[in-house]
Amino acid sequence: MLESGEETPTDVTAQVRRHLESLRAAGVEWLPAFGPPMIPTEAPAAPVAAAKERFQEKTEAAVLPVASPVEDRRQELDMLAKVVSGCTRCKELAATRTQTVFGVGRIDPDICFIGEAPGREEDASGEPFVGPAGQLLTRIIAAMGMKREEVYICNILRCRPPSNRQPQPEEAANCREYLERTLELVRPKYICALGATAAKYLLGTSQGITKMRGNFYDFRGTPVMCTFHPSYLLRDPTKKKEVWDDMRALLTRLGKPIPQR
Repeated sequence: MLESGEETPTDVTAQVRRHLESLRAAGVEWLPAFGPPMIPTEAPAAPVAAAKERFQEKTEAAVLPVASPVEDRRQELDMLAKVVSGCTRCKELAATRTQTVFGVGRIDPDICFIGEAPGREEDASGEPFVGPAGQLLTRIIAAMGMKREEVYICNILRCRPPSNRQPQPEEAANCREYLERTLELVRPKYICALGATAAKYLLGTSQGITKMRGNFYDFRGTPVMCTFHPSYLLRDPTKKKEVWDDMRALLTRLGKPIPQR
C-alpha cells in the first residue's frame, strides 16, 4: 500500500504527458529514442522517483542547442579544404606547389569573387589574392563600401601553375568538383568572375572578357558578373573605370548604395 504523498505510476504518466505537451508548445517537435519506452504499460520495477530523475536528465539533454545550418556548412567547407590539401589529380601542380590555396571569406556573402589561379604570393601564404592584384581587389571591395572579410574569394584552381601560366583545361576539369562544392556551401547571392580565364571555366564560354564584361550571366541560378582581372588593371589602369561601372551594376542589383569615389 502506498504511503501518503507517494506518487503512483499513473501520476508519473500524467506528468510525463504534461511535460511533452509543454515541449511541443515550445517548438520541440521530436526527441531522440532512449531505448525502452519511457512510459511503461506496467508498473516499473525501479522506484518511481529514480525513473522520473532519468527521464528529466534525458529530456534536458534532448533540448540542447544543435549546430545551425551555417555552422554545418562551415565545418563541411573546412573538411573540403583538408581534402583539397592532399589532392594530387594534377601531377605537375602537386609536384611544384608549396601548398594548396582554397578560399577565404564568409558564408552566405553578397558576392563571391573568383579568379583564375594562385600566384607566387598566394602559393607562399595559402590565401587567395594577397599579392599586388589581391591588394587592388581589396581596394575595389572597399570602394564598394564593403570589407574583404564580408565577401568570399577563391580561384578556378587551388594550386599555382608553374611560372604563373594560365590553367590548362584538364586542370580546370580536375578542380571543377571543388569549385562547385565550394559554391554550394558558400551560397553567394552574386558571383563576380575576374578575367577571361575565370569566366571561361566557370561558365563554359569562349567569348572574350571585353565582350562579356558589364553583363550578367547565370551559374546554376546564381547571377554572374564578368569583369577584368585586377592584374590586368595593373597593366592597363585605364580599364579601372569599366571595372567600377561593373561594380556599380553589382551594387545596384544588390540594392546597396553606390559610394562616391
